[in-house]
Amino acid sequence: MPQATDDLPEQLLRLADAYGVVPDYWGFDGTHKLVAPGTLVKVLAALGVDASSPERIEVSLAHAVDDPWRRTLPPVLVLRQGQSPEVPVHVRDGDAVEVWIELDEESGGGRRDLSQLDAYTEPRTVDGRRVGRATFRVPPDLPLGWHTMHAGGPSGPARCRVVVTPERLELPAQLRDGRAWGFMAQLYSVRSRQSWGAGDLGDLAEIAWLAGRRCGSDFLLINPLHAAEPVGPMSPSPYLPTTRRFVNPLYLRVEDIRETGYLSAADRSLVEWAADPVRELGDDEGPIDRDAVWQAKRSALDVVFAAPRSAARQAAFEAFREEQGEGLEAFALWCALSEKYGAGTAWPTEAHDPASALVQRARSELADRIDFWCWLQWVADDQLGAAQRAAREGGMSIGIMHDLAVGVHPEGADAWALGDVLATEIGVGAPPDMYNQQGQNWSQPPWRPDALARAGYLPYRDMLRTVLRHAGAIRIDHVIGLFRLWWIPNGVPADQGAYVRYDHEALIGILCLEAARAGAVVIGEDLGTFEPWVRDYLTDRGILGTSVLWFEKDDKGTPLAPERYRRLALATVTTHDLPPTAGYLAEEHVALRERLGLLTEPVHVVRRAARAERATMLDALAQRGLVGPDPSEREVVEALHRWVLASPAALVGVSLADAVGERRAQNQPGTDTEYPNWKVPLADGSGRLVGVEELFESARLRSLVEAIRRDL
Repeated sequence: MPQATDDLPEQLLRLADAYGVVPDYWGFDGTHKLVAPGTLVKVLAALGVDASSPERIEVSLAHAVDDPWRRTLPPVLVLRQGQSPEVPVHVRDGDAVEVWIELDEESGGGRRDLSQLDAYTEPRTVDGRRVGRATFRVPPDLPLGWHTMHAGGPSGPARCRVVVTPERLELPAQLRDGRAWGFMAQLYSVRSRQSWGAGDLGDLAEIAWLAGRRCGSDFLLINPLHAAEPVGPMSPSPYLPTTRRFVNPLYLRVEDIRETGYLSAADRSLVEWAADPVRELGDDEGPIDRDAVWQAKRSALDVVFAAPRSAARQAAFEAFREEQGEGLEAFALWCALSEKYGAGTAWPTEAHDPASALVQRARSELADRIDFWCWLQWVADDQLGAAQRAAREGGMSIGIMHDLAVGVHPEGADAWALGDVLATEIGVGAPPDMYNQQGQNWSQPPWRPDALARAGYLPYRDMLRTVLRHAGAIRIDHVIGLFRLWWIPNGVPADQGAYVRYDHEALIGILCLEAARAGAVVIGEDLGTFEPWVRDYLTDRGILGTSVLWFEKDDKGTPLAPERYRRLALATVTTHDLPPTAGYLAEEHVALRERLGLLTEPVHVVRRAARAERATMLDALAQRGLVGPDPSEREVVEALHRWVLASPAALVGVSLADAVGERRAQNQPGTDTEYPNWKVPLADGSGRLVGVEELFESARLRSLVEAIRRDL
């Protein structure tokens, strides 16, 4: 904590520390930065803490001390298996209390009584009531799972969640002693003749099976498939969804829904008519038009939804709804309300409150549309399961690797349904770094650490479970956000935020527990600015990191020798926030940022640095004998992948864009409408579209795969 000053008084610093708000940080350039006092006040306000005056700060500090004494049990207890922590239990001074744990059904159920320790703590007067503290010990042999702690006695009943997590997420045998490689794809960009203008889950199954069978790849990493707006315009970014728990029905293959095959001739014609206007979009070299695709698919899906289902299919649908519970029902209700009130219009004030009388009436009035939106998730779940089965049947050892975005749209389904556990008037992002020197604001409301704990981490758990249902692995975008997030109060620049700390033991532990139960590998995208100990912590918990060739430098700023890469990591040449490698070598990242006015240094300085970086990399490749004099673009791209393969990394990822010679970036950070982010269809170096049918016939892809398989 920095020294107190007139601008940052000691009491404000103490209050910030009590709620995990960090008043200083180290910039990417090595300089020590202090957070503006006004930012601290606004961030604390988003946490429900009043720091608007010295007097209010004193009151808030007193509340921070007393709050634990107001609760009989902690809001939640998350521990590693084998740990035996002490638990404070607060009751009226002098009251007896009994504490026990009921084990969850997955662990076989049962009751475990806790023993009280002989540990006296001086009682405390809180809100005019004398409160005593009894201390109990959790037994060290609790099984993994989501258990419930109970307290009973004259002071009344209380309960809280007890989550027992693995000490470490164990890797599959193949990764303990060997390695795996796979492709990385932006699914919407890889289209087939059967998809309706955007890559879909049918394409996913096809690509995964072919990649495993023809190329010997072990996984296919795809962009987040989280749901976007149900009514256009649809946000193109897969990293700005309305919810992270449920799937975007844009990716559905209408023809693969069983009921489609049994439609009447008239209804089948309706489906075909819906498809006709968008099928030709698959040959359009321009930006992908999600709104047109979704409009066509929604019309067709309405027809299929109305078709009768067999008794078994209906029972399966109902079982899915029951399993997904209130989370699915709330999401479907929000979608139905979005349909009713339309896009770009103001909802009635009451509609923004899920508990309002208007919303409760809507549950009945919109019941059929709620059924429709629940059904879409059911058929999406079925197609996701089919894609993972196709991947494994094609020979993949891991299969589909799903991607989890950092957060959600501030006006989306999660913000509506989970408002109690998300901060308002705040966006998350990142402070300035080498590639984004103005900082980034992703405009997503973050979890409130305190509220998430009070909810027993159930919203977080439910989200993970849904994403992991049909995943062989999961990539956590900006995994550092499970330790701390850069909170930016609304109305201030991205570089004027502050870090807020999270209970990483709880968040990482729950992630390990849910991944272990799903049998999935976890990869954390641990790039950017972070504290040095974080990577060691993730490694200790069995979570792989991320190594991108262009970001791996030694102390002199030259390319890090591949032998010095981390073992527990997904190593790649590029990432979706850079142009494909062919474009990067051609300085597309410089030209694009200059065009869009994103440079903070003169263009000649940035271009000189890019050319020096490329020259240094080519020299390093030549020294290892990976390229000869005057290599072609294809030879350099293959050599860069062979460089990464020379590392000990357990996972190696290969971008499909690199494999076919694409040069255009999928995303330019720091832009919105200035560039067609997340809309670029897959093409080769000449700009010719590459569909699923041609993908594995590409001479360039086959050459790269041969190089990879030789060096494995």
